[in-house]
Amino acid sequence: MSAFSRLVSGTTAAWLKIIITLISQLAIVPLYLSFWDIETYGVWLAVWAFQALLTMLDIGHQNYLGYKFLKLGLQPQREQLGLHLCSGMIIGFFLGAFQLVVVVFICLSNRLGQLLSTAIDLDDQLLRDAGIVLMLQSATWMLTGSAGGICGRALYAFDYYPRMAWWGVLMAFANALIPAIGVVLGAGLLQTGINLVLSTWLVNFFLYVDMFSLFKKEGIPFNRWNLRLGFQNWVNSLALSWKSLLENWQVGGVRLMVSSLAGTQALVTFTTIRTGANFAMQGLHSITDPLMPELMRFLHQRDQARSEIAFSTVWMILVGVMAPMVVLLQAFITPLYAIWTRRKLDFDPALFAYLSIGVLVYALAQPAIAIVLGNNLLRQQLIINTGAALILVIGVFLLVPWIGIKGAGLALLISELIMTAAYFKVAIKWLETNQLMWPKRIATLALLAVIIAGTISLAMVYWPGSRWVLVTIGLVALVANTVSFWKELPLLARDRAKTLMNKIPLICNFRAF
Repeated sequence: MSAFSRLVSGTTAAWLKIIITLISQLAIVPLYLSFWDIETYGVWLAVWAFQALLTMLDIGHQNYLGYKFLKLGLQPQREQLGLHLCSGMIIGFFLGAFQLVVVVFICLSNRLGQLLSTAIDLDDQLLRDAGIVLMLQSATWMLTGSAGGICGRALYAFDYYPRMAWWGVLMAFANALIPAIGVVLGAGLLQTGINLVLSTWLVNFFLYVDMFSLFKKEGIPFNRWNLRLGFQNWVNSLALSWKSLLENWQVGGVRLMVSSLAGTQALVTFTTIRTGANFAMQGLHSITDPLMPELMRFLHQRDQARSEIAFSTVWMILVGVMAPMVVLLQAFITPLYAIWTRRKLDFDPALFAYLSIGVLVYALAQPAIAIVLGNNLLRQQLIINTGAALILVIGVFLLVPWIGIKGAGLALLISELIMTAAYFKVAIKWLETNQLMWPKRIATLALLAVIIAGTISLAMVYWPGSRWVLVTIGLVALVANTVSFWKELPLLARDRAKTLMNKIPLICNFRAF
């Protein structure tokens, strides 16, 4: 398979996985709420969030080994790769065992209820079922998840990323469909958890058969391991693990804090309202991720003009598409949300506004984040992410008891703003050190788009009767800002933008008509 074919296949698989995830998230909320009460669904979400946090130590280890495998695969050094692979799988098993011990301890010490919710008393049977599901998921991760992640990353070094990506599509499909079928047929939380574990085992069985056949084909040996080497790799991976934990805390950690402080019903409402923000985040990454390697190449070549084109391409999406969409969504989301949730969940317009503005701030930060990540400025990353996580934790604990779940959204927004400012400062300093300039004018216009959209969205929260006037004012201001942004772009950037727009199917069909 050629490099281009691999790129197309891998990208197609990634998009299909995103589509499956989005469809399943849209369908799961009304489906689960039709057959479960809100408390049960809230516990299910809390269990998922806790399990995701537990695996972060392991994910950092897998990513570290993945980078090492890529280097060894370039030589190629199959004996060394096999040694690191086997050693890493053993360490991964021990990490999974540690996670299982932590879960068993929490369940046996009757601390699970405090972890999932201190706001309300959960049913004893529901807590027992949640504990069993957690233990089953942890055992599955220990036996299949950790080793599977390491093996998959080892195969990336031999150009099997697309193949592993398609296995990921199958896993996402099975893990969404099989539990949902069980819920429709009357399964409770425990049976649904068992169904999820069984679907994971079923897919993993065939995945492992495929992976080991590929290892045999590539001549990767499985007859040597070194615990000292494996332990050293794990120690070296701790920085990545800490960074992954901090990044995941904004998703799983906030969910657990909301559940603990406000109850499982509040968690369901928070998670459901946040779905829109998650969609926007995934859509943003599908557009910006392919641009980031290009940006880094221009930066390393010290190409100021083309670097600004890459910056402007990312911010163009923010200014011309995302900011107006946030304003329009804030105006129309309330009735759509009621239909989607079957009117079983309350809608908090302030929470939705905070989360939407947070996505815009995150989009604004993307070029700066790319500079910091692409140049391996690890110390700065750890400082920024640690500070942002501390602010988030303090903010949630202070604001949620005071103003409810909207406090979690406000804490997320404050954390995102501070993190963006820090990334901007580090990125600008790096550019100046390397004889490059930060594009101040278009960056200011991108920031102005966030301010306009954020102000209008919050104004609609507090003056809902004037929302159509506010929408009109906001859209006019955003259009004017977009025109100014377009005029500031270099000519080459405008040509590229036109080319990208011509490739959008909807625009092509409109012009043909």
